[in-house]
Order: sequence, then structure tokens, then C-alpha cells
Amino acid sequence: MQISELGEFGLIDHLTSTIKLENASSLVGIGDDCAVLDCSGQKRTVVTTDMLMEGIHFDLVYTPFKHLGYKSAMVNLSDIYAMGGTPRQLVVSVAMDRRITVKALEDFYDGLRLACERHHVDLVGGDTTSSITGLAISITAIGEVLPYDGETEVRPILRSGAKDTDLVCVSGNLGAAYLGLQLMEREKQIYLSQLREAEQKGKAESVVFEPDFAGKEYLLERFLKPEARRDIIEALRKTGVHPTSMMDISDGLSSELLHICKASNCGCRIFEERIPIDYQTAVTAEEFNLNVYTCALNGGEDYELLFTVPLTDHDRVAALDDVKIIGHITRPELGAQLVTRDGNEFALQAQGWNQGEQ
Repeated sequence: MQISELGEFGLIDHLTSTIKLENASSLVGIGDDCAVLDCSGQKRTVVTTDMLMEGIHFDLVYTPFKHLGYKSAMVNLSDIYAMGGTPRQLVVSVAMDRRITVKALEDFYDGLRLACERHHVDLVGGDTTSSITGLAISITAIGEVLPYDGETEVRPILRSGAKDTDLVCVSGNLGAAYLGLQLMEREKQIYLSQLREAEQKGKAESVVFEPDFAGKEYLLERFLKPEARRDIIEALRKTGVHPTSMMDISDGLSSELLHICKASNCGCRIFEERIPIDYQTAVTAEEFNLNVYTCALNGGEDYELLFTVPLTDHDRVAALDDVKIIGHITRPELGAQLVTRDGNEFALQAQGWNQGEQ
């Protein structure tokens, strides 16, 4: 069997289905955004790790090292927030080949430090080693989940808590990061074409390329410098809204919704017209002849929060800045459905990692 037949999450299930937790302090293991540990007192420790591989998750042709450091941290901090947690520490390991200079690593760590400073996280360790297959980055983030004010029970927000009639909510807007990637790839291909032509004429050193990103700055920032949504977690806690389930949107809205439905044994019904789209995203999708809602559903790397709340919290959630209610949870036999703008219904299909895209 090939890995592509299973997909990312199918592979994880295949490799870990027989793993059992033996320690009382291990409360939640493989299968959520973070592991949850009961280390002491009125809190829970959450731990997550991610790897970023050159050529798969990033392209050094158009990714500045400082942005890469910042984004590498945000990928992990976002998982901590997706559990309702607060990140505290970061451990970073880097494998590099001979192309990587000291200046490049300095820029990378400048990005890491900036992310840690903005989110009050300590960079406490890591490792460096050599590589013959390009740059590889591995980051582990450690955080904690505290009880809500007035509560004694600590309740990390898992994927498995969604219930029938719960509201489905998302923060921010979706699809912008994917369109930022498309812009980068377009300009990269133009640059490589000009370089090949110049090389044929023996004038490669004369190539001066100016990418055309005018008016697209927001999309580039969303792709190169995403921001983990600490503000949403703080707003939810301030208003006393405790989501029943939550994930961050790294692989695309449709994929994450299906993960929640599977973990919670439920269905969902979301409405295309309610999916939040930024104006630049819509305009650029049209330029690329892409359906903007397909980009929002399947593009990934938005690092927004997808969460469910009880129907009784409707008014409090609707009043939150930068949060949209896009649908509701249903019984499992109804499946996961998308209602289009013209009223048709289609089963949600997970895409993203399995497509081999960045």
C-alpha cells in the first residue's frame, strides 16, 4: 500500500491505532491538535509538534528566512490556541545543508524571537544538525490550559465535543493564504522563464526581476506571516463562551470540519454565502480563474480558528469581532453538507494535504 492511498490522517490512524496510554498523567494522546497532560494543580499541559520541510511546506525562492522563522512558530502556537490553551515554551530543531548561511539562520531566529515576544513564549531549547536533502524545521510547543473564571474544572477544547444543533463558527477570513501562494508561484515561474532565456544567451547575471505584487500585500502577508489567533481565545474566555470543539484551519475548512465531525460522531451543514472572504481574495481568485469558495474551503494555511458552541451562546458569539457563524452541527446520519449560494447541497470533500500542495 502506498502512503498516498491513506492520506495524512489515514496514515496517522494506521500507525497509531494500537497505541494505548499507560500513564495517568497522559489525558489525551494522538488524534487532537495537542496532547494533554495532567502535570499538577488546576491546569493541564498541552504539547504539540510540527515539521516543516523545504519543497513541501516552503520554498526558499520566495520565502524570506525571517518570515519562515515567524511562520514556523505560528504553526505550533496556533495548535495550542486551538485547545483553548496559552503557549508558554518553544523548542526548535533545524537540519540544514551547505547553502544555509549564518546570516540566513540569524534571520530565521529573528523571526522566531519576534513570534515568541508577541505571544509571550520562551524559546527554551532545540538542536541543529546537517542535512543533505534541504532545510528541515521541527518545533515543539508547550502550553497550559487553565479553568475559566469561577470554574474548578479544567476543560481543554477537543475535536470530539461537538453536539447536534451546536453553531459552527470561524474567525477571520479564509482563502487568502492560498491565493498568496498562487501569486508567489506565478511570479516564480516568470522569474525562472526569464532566467532560462538569459542563460541561453550567456547573460544570466544580468537578470533583474521585479515581481508584480501591487495591491496584493494582504494576501502575501497571510501566506508568509500568518498570525495565531490568541485574540479570539481571549475574547471567548472574556465573554464566558466555552467552545464544545475547536481546530485551527491549517489543511482547509472542509478538511477540518470533517475531522470534527468524525471525532464528534456528528454531521454538519454550512452555508457557502456565510464563509468570510476578504475583498483581495475574491478579486485575485477571479484573476486566476478560480472559484473563491473552493479556495476558502480547501486552500489551507489560514491558521484561523474553527469552533462549535452551544446554540444558547448565539448572541454572545455573534457579538464577537472577527467571528462568523457559518452553519450548525447535525446528526451523524445527515452527513457533512455544504449549501451553495443557489440553494444546492453537496457533501463536503476533504482536500489539501492529499493533493500534494504546499
